[in-house]
Amino acid sequence: MGVNASVLAVDAGNSKTDVALVGGDGTVLATARGGGFRPPTVGVEAAMDVLASVIGQALADAGERAGDVAHVSACLANADLPVEEAELADAMRARGWGGSVEVRNDTFAILRAGVDEPRGVAVVCGAGINCVGMAPDGRTARFPAIGRISGDWGGGSGLAEEALWFAARAEDGRGEPTELVHTLPGHFGLGSMYALIEALHRGHVPEGRRHELTPVLFATSAAGDPVASALVDRLADEVVAMASVALGRLGLLGEEVPVLLGGSVLAARHPRLDGRITRLLAERAPRAVVRVVAQPPVLGAALLGLDRTGAAPEAHRRLRAHYT
Repeated sequence: MGVNASVLAVDAGNSKTDVALVGGDGTVLATARGGGFRPPTVGVEAAMDVLASVIGQALADAGERAGDVAHVSACLANADLPVEEAELADAMRARGWGGSVEVRNDTFAILRAGVDEPRGVAVVCGAGINCVGMAPDGRTARFPAIGRISGDWGGGSGLAEEALWFAARAEDGRGEPTELVHTLPGHFGLGSMYALIEALHRGHVPEGRRHELTPVLFATSAAGDPVASALVDRLADEVVAMASVALGRLGLLGEEVPVLLGGSVLAARHPRLDGRITRLLAERAPRAVVRVVAQPPVLGAALLGLDRTGAAPEAHRRLRAHYT
């Protein structure tokens, strides 16, 4: 069954990993889900051990061996630079999971899941923010997306930090007034920003709960708060800047092309954010078609694998139908 079990698709994010074993005809033979992929935290080999567990489950469910897989298509979090993609690909090859291996940043999976051909741009805003683009001739556009040192602004974590900054300064008098002074600590049942600052600093509110403040920021904006609204507007500006630059690099600014929005922040469809993105992008790329990606990223990883193996169009359609 080595020919049929042609693609092992891996979508590995910080919080979870999805794997799909896909036949050469696009049939999904097995799927599995496991823990997050965090090589910067646990090291590359320990992160590969997490993948090994999930991949082993999928192979066992399909009655396959690793040697039966023709190609591994892996879209991985923390593969932010080409050199990191190469290092992770080497680590995957050493595990013997397939005849060939290709590693991409996980944002490429979201983009490929949302388009019928490898052509378009995706902006993803979850905990962080990233943007990638693809053209049918193999050209790509991307950003390092490492954080402030690579010029990034936004993402759920970044928005929460900005909201805390403005609220703290509003309470102590250094900044302009904002309802964030009340809504942010109120979310945790606290009466002041000082109390929230103390709780965060001393660990009474765990670091991992800061992301809960991003929806509070959007709700405060929707209620008309100018400071919160300015932060939402700035995020829209960043999304449009990334998308339009990626389109320009690929020579697609003047063409009808999909611009896909993904990640928890953009998928939430906040009206002010959506409206500003659509309006500004129409000015920069008038023929771009904006939509939110609803398909799972592992579909994109599998489609990239079928692209690589030269599968027939019917295989792509069968695979997409499975996830639709």
